[in-house]
Amino acid sequence: MLQPILKIDLTTRAISQFTVPPEWARDYLGAASLAARLLFDELSAELDPLSPEAPLLFLNGPLTGTAGPAVGRFVVCGKSPATGLWAESNCGGFWGPELRKAGFDGVWITGRAEAPLWVWINNGQVELRDASHLWGRGPYEVQSLVAAETAKNVRVAAIGIAGESLIPFSLILCDHGRVAGRTGLGAVMGAKNLKAIAVKGAGEVPLIDWAAYQPVRAQANRDLRENNVTQVLKSLGSGSAADYFDYIGTMPKQYYQSGVFAGAEKVTGAAMAETILTGVSACHACVIACGRVVALADGQKRKGPEYETIAGFGPNLLIDDLSAVTRLGELCDGYGLDSISASNITGLAFKLFADGRITTADTGGVRLAWGDAAAAEFCVHAMATRAGLGAWLALGARKLAAHFGDEEDAVQVNGLELAYHDPRGASGMALVYATSPRGGCHNQSDYFIVDLGQCEEDIGVHYYDRHVGVGKARNVALHQDWRTVGNALVLCQFANVPPMQVLVLINTALGLDWAMDDLMRCGERAWNLKRVINHRLGLTRANDKLPKALLEPYTDGGAAGYVPPLEEMLSAYYHARGWDETTGQPTPEKLRALGLDWANL
Repeated sequence: MLQPILKIDLTTRAISQFTVPPEWARDYLGAASLAARLLFDELSAELDPLSPEAPLLFLNGPLTGTAGPAVGRFVVCGKSPATGLWAESNCGGFWGPELRKAGFDGVWITGRAEAPLWVWINNGQVELRDASHLWGRGPYEVQSLVAAETAKNVRVAAIGIAGESLIPFSLILCDHGRVAGRTGLGAVMGAKNLKAIAVKGAGEVPLIDWAAYQPVRAQANRDLRENNVTQVLKSLGSGSAADYFDYIGTMPKQYYQSGVFAGAEKVTGAAMAETILTGVSACHACVIACGRVVALADGQKRKGPEYETIAGFGPNLLIDDLSAVTRLGELCDGYGLDSISASNITGLAFKLFADGRITTADTGGVRLAWGDAAAAEFCVHAMATRAGLGAWLALGARKLAAHFGDEEDAVQVNGLELAYHDPRGASGMALVYATSPRGGCHNQSDYFIVDLGQCEEDIGVHYYDRHVGVGKARNVALHQDWRTVGNALVLCQFANVPPMQVLVLINTALGLDWAMDDLMRCGERAWNLKRVINHRLGLTRANDKLPKALLEPYTDGGAAGYVPPLEEMLSAYYHARGWDETTGQPTPEKLRALGLDWANL
């Protein structure tokens, strides 16, 4: 049961409301899937993602704010300035639930303000306020300043100076460091002169039948609280599996060049718990509380790094100082930079320096030496300010590599820097990265957990050895469809909620009578729609590939000697999807079967 979407044209300052057609809400559920339907007619190959015409859509899911199991999330969608493809970023915290309480399920932004502004949404009332005093400030400071102007416990989604200067991997941040980090939508906000959106609400979150939903929700939370995965995440955070990832070779080191790093054990969730951890933080009504609160030498409590930041600024750069990794992650948040992209680009810069293609003449005398945290900090400052070498760092890994030699040196897919789950250690990630609708992304399917044994038999996802290739193609497709359902709800990927329980939650909350096949078809429909959108934006079969580094075997570590057979896996994947194996696109028959015959290729 969706509420209206607030539409704001920043050019004309016109404010209106959009009601989602009921059949769209049914067929796509909400959040990222519904956003693809809503934005289908707005996205084209010719559209500049940083132009006033480009849409930016903040959208909740149908369970956001219901206090269900880890469903306090929202998404931000549009066209990516990093990839030129479909942009989708998922964020936790409290902003999404607060927006629902304020009377809206989304905020649809177009246009460009003449001068910096921020949007104030207060119990259904909307104001556009001057943001000149906020421009140039970091997201955390913006939260405090906006709260001082408005109300206690106001929820603020804001960009930093990276978004203001249109860096294509800039993020949107809310609450205690919860970020919509990937695909550069912070730059889209910056291009619109939109510094922040603040929300405050006192209304009820709408559901068909709260009385029926409450006991189902409560049982799901009790089950989730007792789940073994939850217990580990609460104790050790998202870095809880870092030791095991290191052991089996899925954690890349030295910019994906080495399978072994002796200092890896010093930068893990366990190491954090034993040294700098002081507490935990949680998103809205979440029983997992995976967020870390840490204290460094200055005694100040701050956000602790998640796995991607740990791996990216740790083993990826051969840094084994957890305090340094924490500060680097904090620096990214302060500037408003995606830490996955920022650490990946820094790793590439270190590699190019080691190869002699970047020199001290480019860095102003700074040596980009492996293991040097100060050199990494130099890179983050430089890319955020576009100073010196930073002018190239700020363009992303693909353009940095092309400028200093060969685009193939960049570990990216379609312009999005890869996350830190190496397919040489868990082969399913080869297909995940190559076919993700938003580039080198692990959040459209964290299939590495299936390769490690966390299967979902209820949806047909079975276990295959982590180095089986072609045989798991259908498995990967099913897991992508399942995660697409989660990204429509929006259900946190850390929440190990059984599929049958998710089905009951959806049916109860939305008054549906779906079987599991209906739910999976909903995910498959949205996955195919995003593929069609990307085809319209210029994606072809040739885009489904991996960077050179991932097709060369490690000589050491848990993944030594193995390379995923990507071409054979892709052929099997297209067949499993019902896509044309020559073009890599959904066939007309597939589109008709999914009710997408209107979405012409």
